[in-house]
Amino acid sequence: MLPHSGWPSVALALSTFIALAYSADSSDWRTRSIYQLVTDRFARTDNSTTAVCPPGFQGFCGGTWQGIIQQLDYIQGMGFDAIWISPVTKQIDDPARSYHGYSQQDLYQVNQNMGTPQDLKDLAAALHGRDMYLMIDLVTNHFGAIGNASLIDYSTTNPFNKQSQFHDICFITYDTPATSEALVDCWIGDASDPLPDVYTALPSVRAEYNSWIGELVSNYSVDGLRIDSVKNVEQSFWPGFQTAAGVYIVGEVSDGDVGFACPFQQSIDGFLNYPMYYQLTPFFSSSSTSPQNLINEMKYLQQICKDPTLLGPFAENHDQARFPSLTPDMSLAKNVIAFTMFSDGIPIIYSGQEQHLNGTAGFNREAIWLTGYDTSSVLYQFIIQLNQLRKQAIAKSASWVLYESDIIYSDNHNIVLQKGNGATNIVGVYSNVGASASTYTLNLANTGFAAGSTVMEVLSCTQVTVGSNGILKATVTTGLPLVFFPILSVPGSPICKSSHTKRRSLDR
Repeated sequence: MLPHSGWPSVALALSTFIALAYSADSSDWRTRSIYQLVTDRFARTDNSTTAVCPPGFQGFCGGTWQGIIQQLDYIQGMGFDAIWISPVTKQIDDPARSYHGYSQQDLYQVNQNMGTPQDLKDLAAALHGRDMYLMIDLVTNHFGAIGNASLIDYSTTNPFNKQSQFHDICFITYDTPATSEALVDCWIGDASDPLPDVYTALPSVRAEYNSWIGELVSNYSVDGLRIDSVKNVEQSFWPGFQTAAGVYIVGEVSDGDVGFACPFQQSIDGFLNYPMYYQLTPFFSSSSTSPQNLINEMKYLQQICKDPTLLGPFAENHDQARFPSLTPDMSLAKNVIAFTMFSDGIPIIYSGQEQHLNGTAGFNREAIWLTGYDTSSVLYQFIIQLNQLRKQAIAKSASWVLYESDIIYSDNHNIVLQKGNGATNIVGVYSNVGASASTYTLNLANTGFAAGSTVMEVLSCTQVTVGSNGILKATVTTGLPLVFFPILSVPGSPICKSSHTKRRSLDR
């Protein structure tokens, strides 16, 4: 599929990297891949790899911003050039409801369980020194509160310290329609665990939020924002907030309806690709599921979203059960990660995916230090390969990130995507057959590779010759994904440098 237009000039991109505060916009972010982490669960200042933090524990385990700084080698070693951290604002005094950062009390103070303001500045500086971006999570929809909803002391919240700056008490339920005004006007939570819903339609509230976000981005050299509960705030709030922030924003619109999610891109840069996620996991976790729903969703996203290349594809996050909790199959884990990395948009990998952690919902915020930050793990090494290829495609042509994927083949167990053109062409073969499947071969046409040309299957480092009839024979063994790239585009990259490459001629 042809790329979107509007790529920034080389001079503008270069100036972005030189600036102390990157102020990265959406064009800058397209080239990045994001490693998401829960700050309290990623790394401690004392570098401990044994500090106790039971799965499902509701409270602080000791992760800090200084801890993240000390583990940037681990993150960058996988090839990531951006991190998304938990909200940084001061929280209510209830560890069970605030360790994650979504029960804020004061916008203008930082969460001192994570560190000091200087620690947060040091994290941004450390990232920028590595040419990495900082994305901060934040909440505009609500604040936290202790006690019953009817007894909240609003004077303890800052800067919104009057009851009139919050919506009247009513609670969103699972039955609340996505198009209902209650989704915006009512509260998340319940009477005993309330999250007071900010009256974001008030001009004074909007002005305060816009002023605050500009200060946050400037003071802490923030490059991008992930925003919680975007669908629970009226859409008219977001254009002014986006402008005031001046950086790339990806919002949480946790709904599988493409028709509901895509309109948010008229107000903010992008959103987490929940519509694709809700079809991605059923297909890749079960060999009895056809890819048709996933295919339909991908086509619909391309059809009606303003710009699918600014969405955030993911297969795991802190709110969803980890993929290995659905199936322990390593081949399937590799397929879903590779699919995520080469989907349209800015790929997001959740910390722990590289260690094949298997927490279910509520137990999926594991302490990463307990893995020992194992850089030899299968998926850590696998993600290195994927990031190397993605970076090389971008290095060959910055416009690669603007291409939208074409689905060139599918059957009951396979989906094949083609993205890019010429020297940047990538063809990915993804399946749900699993590690126990027999070997089989797909005869692929319309790959974009020239007849008789040589391509590299970069995950096995196997050279393959495209047939004189233009057919690429893709042989799937033990259910592993395949990713093909022109052999002439490999030199100058680390792709397959550590492996002896094999060669197969498939001109028959």
